[in-house]
Amino acid sequence: MKPDTLIFATISAFERSMNLSSAPTPALSASKFSCEIHMLKLPSYDRCIEVIAEAGYQGVELIGYFQKWTSEEQRRILAKMSSLNVVIDMLSGLQASFAIPGQSEEFATSVSEHCRIAKGLECPQINIKSGKKLPAVDPQVQYTAAVENLLRASDIADKQGINIVIEPIDLIENPTIFLTSVKEGFEIVRAVNRPNVKVLYDFYHEQRGGGNLIEKLEAYIEWVGLVHIADVPGRNEPGTGEIDYTNIYRSLGKLNYNRVIGMEYAPTTDPVASLRKARLDAQKALAEGHGAKM
Repeated sequence: MKPDTLIFATISAFERSMNLSSAPTPALSASKFSCEIHMLKLPSYDRCIEVIAEAGYQGVELIGYFQKWTSEEQRRILAKMSSLNVVIDMLSGLQASFAIPGQSEEFATSVSEHCRIAKGLECPQINIKSGKKLPAVDPQVQYTAAVENLLRASDIADKQGINIVIEPIDLIENPTIFLTSVKEGFEIVRAVNRPNVKVLYDFYHEQRGGGNLIEKLEAYIEWVGLVHIADVPGRNEPGTGEIDYTNIYRSLGKLNYNRVIGMEYAPTTDPVASLRKARLDAQKALAEGHGAKM
């Protein structure tokens, strides 16, 4: 897949829109809202983009759609997204794992390819998973491999202007994964200590795995690169389960969080109405939190 002229013609405008470059930190009001569109379960990517735009969102997160696009489809889709003022803000689906010892070359090659694709899709950020916990390997060996591999990934991504987020997954969803909590994730990225390597704080996964969501958010906010939103149980919209998202958003406001807020839930009602309400509720609570800080 080679980047084409259309793609690079809009890169600078995209970077200004998402504000994930090395530019000075913006005000809280610059926070963007995104949606992981696989959760919408709609019949086409085009319809997903229309729903996102109608709900007032600026971005989408992709897992696998892009891997099947032809060059012509990519041009058409990016043109439609541009017309609706919607951008791709994160790619997942990297076929490599950062916590597996002895696979550093394969990992680096995969990261390079993923960053190239992300750059071609005007996307500033990629999501990398840890891979499996290896029963026969000392966890400290996997931790060391994680730090070393992410240092190398950071260098590769930096050359392309790409940010990296690592995502812990709860053991209920993935019983064999190595990285299962944001606390462990924060320990890894602090050891890496690179500005383009942070943690994707998925409140759904963390609630299922450990709870204490706000305490960890406040302790490690500088290392949060993205947050994901879904309620527990069910992985539906905020307000359908046990997580108090009003308080979480207020905390984000107090902490002056200004990165992307990604909705990764399955709507139980009309998707446009559900996503719009989720955004408006979040913006209200963010503003309350920010005001309480002033």
